[in-house]
Amino acid sequence: MRDPQARDHESLSLAELDARARGTAVWLAGRTEPGDRVLLLYSPGVEFTVAFFGCLYAGLIAVPGPLPGRYRHERRRLARIARDARATVVLTDRRGLPEVEKWAADEGLTHLLPHATGQTDGAPGAWRPRVPADPDALALLQYTSGSTGSPKGVMVRHRDLLTNVDAVVRSLGLRPGHRLGGWIPLYHDMGLIGLMLPGVLRCAGYVQMDPMTFLRRPHQWLSMMDTYDVNGTAAPDFGYDLCLRRVTDEQLAGLDLSRVQAAVDGSEPVRADTVTGFAARFAAAGFPSDALVPMYGLAESTLLAAGMGGRPPFVVGVDTAALEGNVLRRAAPGVPARHLVGCGTSIGPQVRVVDPDTGEVLPDGSVGEIWLRGPSVTAGYWGNPEATSAVFGAVTSDGQGPFLRTGDLGGVLDGDLFVTGRRKDVLVLHGRNIHPQDIEAELRAQHEELGGLHGAAFTVGWDDGTGPRESVVVLHEIRGHWGTERMTGLAAAMKLTVAREFGVPVAAVVLLRPGGIRRTTSGKVERSAMRALYLERALDPLLLSEDPHLTAALAERAPEEAR
Repeated sequence: MRDPQARDHESLSLAELDARARGTAVWLAGRTEPGDRVLLLYSPGVEFTVAFFGCLYAGLIAVPGPLPGRYRHERRRLARIARDARATVVLTDRRGLPEVEKWAADEGLTHLLPHATGQTDGAPGAWRPRVPADPDALALLQYTSGSTGSPKGVMVRHRDLLTNVDAVVRSLGLRPGHRLGGWIPLYHDMGLIGLMLPGVLRCAGYVQMDPMTFLRRPHQWLSMMDTYDVNGTAAPDFGYDLCLRRVTDEQLAGLDLSRVQAAVDGSEPVRADTVTGFAARFAAAGFPSDALVPMYGLAESTLLAAGMGGRPPFVVGVDTAALEGNVLRRAAPGVPARHLVGCGTSIGPQVRVVDPDTGEVLPDGSVGEIWLRGPSVTAGYWGNPEATSAVFGAVTSDGQGPFLRTGDLGGVLDGDLFVTGRRKDVLVLHGRNIHPQDIEAELRAQHEELGGLHGAAFTVGWDDGTGPRESVVVLHEIRGHWGTERMTGLAAAMKLTVAREFGVPVAAVVLLRPGGIRRTTSGKVERSAMRALYLERALDPLLLSEDPHLTAALAERAPEEAR
């Protein structure tokens, strides 16, 4: 039911949004040239949406980003984005302006003009188009949240946005009367392109919730959907898992989720226990069995690439040994299985599963790299022709192309696309392909101390006979209140778990404080960054349990020599 007491919100009609966006465009037109880049750094609220459309009205390229943040690496990353985009203006709200001004000064971004949008913008009636409508013009730079190196700006055109918005609406069965809403920040592509734009352009509006409110009280997300009649939402897998673990029976009893048409699970690996557990638990609140929709996508394809609404999640147990040999095969009874979630069929782009080394197109049932081409594939990386050619210019061994190389591994089984992991993250040990997220999930499942926290598994070693052979290192967050004795026992137990379940030795377990595992803005674990920090001895562990041979080797060799 709608909560008649719900009043703590700010809202804009479409007419008010249009007028305010025109006013922002007038202010921008006096200080920019068409095609200039404008940083959008906003706290949750309606102001981001006003600024985004204001940029488009002014013929400018929006560059969404998070507020500078507390940590040095976050502030430096944002500065790299500003420099790479060659932004001239940074828009924010009044609350964020002092923080943005200080960040710009600290980072030496003296060319940036900060401005708090609002009452000081221009008169809406003074707005005039500066450039003709062009579907191939750039609308925004969506910076990827890569774990290492400089972030890359994905060049998203106006037609890419409209094509993807239409695909989202069509695949989810959304109608003009439906309302969308969620907690994902609008600087993230799932929040901006997957929720806000379809809500504003094709449906009956969009409701934005503060992400920090969700993290502190996840039931408020579900309550928001009930209170504001939200029919479509989206979140990374960890969002649904957080609701499973933190929403109480009492909170559940007060919810009505029967009006939810589609709840997209994407942006990170979709786990079978999450989708089945969420659907089962919240059925008591009327959550429809076919409302949870696993989807696959990435910024380089604007957002969504594959998905299928209108059915319960498609979960298949695949043969673990076959999967380690890059084969997708249903597991026979009694055979060890890994449960994977199907992401449906293509939403627009043509999908190919390709051998990443030879370019050979693989048949259904084979695991390879996922390649895409066609609608919604973007124009490449801003100011980076080398990376654009490497990622967007792939050609198969039989001459098909160009394709977008996603870097994701997966295959097609029973007509569905299954994503098995990231190519760069796969641990290749003794001729087997082991996915680090499987190790991390198994450890959390078997050790209560790790529940609800994040980990990163990777390999370290040398192949020249001068140090330890390639072996697994596991970093994981833990709450410090368990004490040193229990954490020491836990580290030993974690090594046994990995050896028993995956048949590989663990050379080191590093236990870190909550927040010690770096993640991207979408919640993906930055395993490459964590590996680099481990090799540089730049972590601040609560506990380090490390093989003495590895300790000695790391002390003797520079981190860049490790492969």
